[in-house]
Amino acid sequence: MEALGRISPADCVKLCHRVVDGLCGREPPCRSDYSATWSLEEWLQLLDLLTGLFRLAVGSDIPEEQVLAKLSDVDHSHAEAVLTVLKARHEEIRRALLDRTNGISSATLQDFDWQLKLALSSDKISSLNTPLLSLGLDVRENGALRPITVELSREELSTLISSLEAANKVVQQLK
Repeated sequence: MEALGRISPADCVKLCHRVVDGLCGREPPCRSDYSATWSLEEWLQLLDLLTGLFRLAVGSDIPEEQVLAKLSDVDHSHAEAVLTVLKARHEEIRRALLDRTNGISSATLQDFDWQLKLALSSDKISSLNTPLLSLGLDVRENGALRPITVELSREELSTLISSLEAANKVVQQLK
């Protein structure tokens, strides 16, 4: 982040506002405006760091002191410039992060219930002895509550849990 020191604090504020614009779905900063200041690699790294900082600070509701600590390699005036933009656009960034998360799906889990069953036999096999999980989900989508019931074997349940853990990890990264 020390690359921020190559521009004035006023230009740092402008750049940070443009980064937040990009984060919020509007036009991000243009590389050509800064091509004389940073190489392409430095530019991409700086954008990633600033975007990540804004996402982390707002998504995890980090206090100002911790944000300043993350900006310790930047001089005080540039760190204050970043913090000024963060404070001014905090709510807008929060809404953009929520919209991005909600954009994945508008459905939300309201309640669930489960039962463990033991299938002793089937019409094809006389002795089965297979545990089955009956999972009942109450999902709210577009204001309507919709019940969903699924029956899962041990392997299917393991796959479902792994998929949900991976989805949770992605959602946490978006925050």
